[in-house]
Amino acid sequence: MNKKHHTIKDYTADSIQSLEGIEHIRLRPSMYIGDVGTRGLHHLVYEVIDNSIDESLAGFCNKIWVTIHKNGFITVLDNGRGIPIDIHKKEGISALEVVMTKIGAGGKFDKNSYKVSGGLHGVGISCVNALSKKLIATIYRNGKIYQQEYLKGKAIDSVKCLGKTNMQGTEIHYIADQSIFNSITYNYEIIANRLKELSFLNKGLFLFLKDERNNIKESFFSKNGLKEYLPILDKNQESLIKNMIFIEGEKDNTFVEIAMQYNTSFKEKIYSYVNNINTYEGGTHLSGFRRALTRTLKKYIDGYGFLSKDKVELIGDDFREGITAIISVRVMEPQFEGQTKTKLSNHEVGGIVDKIVGEMLNIYLEEHPSDRKKIIDKVILAAKARQASRKARELIQKKNPFHNSILPGKLADCSFNNPENCEIYLVEGDSAGGTAKQGRDRKFQAILPLRGKILNVEKAIQYKIFENEEIKNIFTSLGVFIGTEEDQKILNVKKLRYNKIIIMTDADIDGSHISTLILTLFFRYMKPLIEKGHIYIATPPLYLIRKGNHYRYAWNDEERENILHQLGGRKYVHIQRYKGLGEMNAEQLWETTMNPKNRTLRKVKIENDFKAEKTFSILMGDEVTPRRNFIEENAIHAKINV
Repeated sequence: MNKKHHTIKDYTADSIQSLEGIEHIRLRPSMYIGDVGTRGLHHLVYEVIDNSIDESLAGFCNKIWVTIHKNGFITVLDNGRGIPIDIHKKEGISALEVVMTKIGAGGKFDKNSYKVSGGLHGVGISCVNALSKKLIATIYRNGKIYQQEYLKGKAIDSVKCLGKTNMQGTEIHYIADQSIFNSITYNYEIIANRLKELSFLNKGLFLFLKDERNNIKESFFSKNGLKEYLPILDKNQESLIKNMIFIEGEKDNTFVEIAMQYNTSFKEKIYSYVNNINTYEGGTHLSGFRRALTRTLKKYIDGYGFLSKDKVELIGDDFREGITAIISVRVMEPQFEGQTKTKLSNHEVGGIVDKIVGEMLNIYLEEHPSDRKKIIDKVILAAKARQASRKARELIQKKNPFHNSILPGKLADCSFNNPENCEIYLVEGDSAGGTAKQGRDRKFQAILPLRGKILNVEKAIQYKIFENEEIKNIFTSLGVFIGTEEDQKILNVKKLRYNKIIIMTDADIDGSHISTLILTLFFRYMKPLIEKGHIYIATPPLYLIRKGNHYRYAWNDEERENILHQLGGRKYVHIQRYKGLGEMNAEQLWETTMNPKNRTLRKVKIENDFKAEKTFSILMGDEVTPRRNFIEENAIHAKINV
């Protein structure tokens, strides 16, 4: 895909089209870059890099250097053709100034200059200029060095020739305007991750990153592109089939590249890109892929009569269970829905992807009968599990859990009816549950004791999860349910009965494991409850320190030592180490862990969805090796309370 298009004309001033001015950008920056926080600041860097990537896509650039300077400046240099500097006929100024100061001006609007391009449809570099306090563009072209400076998007002077050079390319050196952005401090990891992603999406392109603030240098390069990227995204999963399926093709100047793999998990992970832009919300290219996958596999299943005995009906989800795929398409004139450009809307692209995937997947399945059988068996198993899961869900709660389901007998409910004022404790064990029931304020606190360790949902097949007694009790008590296929399997939280859901386990290894099992259930099946801030972890104390009639609690070793110091040492002091919640009486449990005036609750948040996904897969999944590696790498950070 990273080919030189020989049909492209000379890249000159006439290739640049101008549409309008840039005053509006400084007035309404969020309309163009999403926001003026961290995301928007880094978006500017991406836009400059995208211009260089466009040169790479056209076949004229294979190296890009990005530098984060100590003084807040960013430099992006490429070895492309260099932006034209000759006079633009329509505007009467240099083509460089047109590109840098006019919205919608750029070679990407001239089909003869670029076949495909990323960036903000030509808004990109002028948008960066408009939101910069200062920007210097240096062009290495035709054996000469040209330069022009800008302040807040406006040229200070005309283009100057600084002398001769053997270099070729474009260098953009700028500092974001601090009066517009909340901060102009760059996060190295964010930029490094984007360059790494770009290296996989543009095989053969060298990307160099230098951070002068702490003298870090890193380079990114991928020889095989998506073929190298997929194993990284899927590295904690066990492969179902021997081979990675790789698909590429071109039709009507739309290039399609797809790498896909089936694993033994029950999750679907599809990453889609259009001209290097991550289309988080999918779009027509993703729909085309899904259609082709379903149609092609269904043809084999129908042809071989796999379902004739079982009377199993298949839906699209069944064909994608356990799939990890990366879809990258290059489109000449992409259209996106919304300002954030995360959903492709070009109708014709769906048909092109559908056709290419259908043809090449069909060839692969014909040539790999063993893989084909494994995939088909998994699809049928997914359909059976889905039907069993639906029946199990219907048994838990018939569409309206709050009114039609009987609450679990183990649940000690609260008397308040307004969920906003209510909270539920999920407590480890019947003994601690009994203590919590005695110690609670029954007006607003409900208690659900859980017997031992609940099922590990990361390893279990879905219908087994919904048949599990403890998990059924959690769903029913909370009043939530998972919708059917028509509801897109979304968790329905309309009938949520408690504003706070508090996990309360022993302060030992087993307690931590039980807490992690419960969190895995919430992350995999009730994630909206975490995202909306409903999930908390209780923090019971580790020590009761008593001297005479006086007693104090300590939540860690440091607090224990401070209290001992205040009490004048260990003489006549009794220290009790709580091994479990059951060792506290009802009054102590209320006073330390359940009383809103004294307790410490830790709210569960998802800061990085990708990292959280990966960590749950490692810690709770089937693969032993990644878990052992994780433990070995992180053991040094673990603290043991003796």
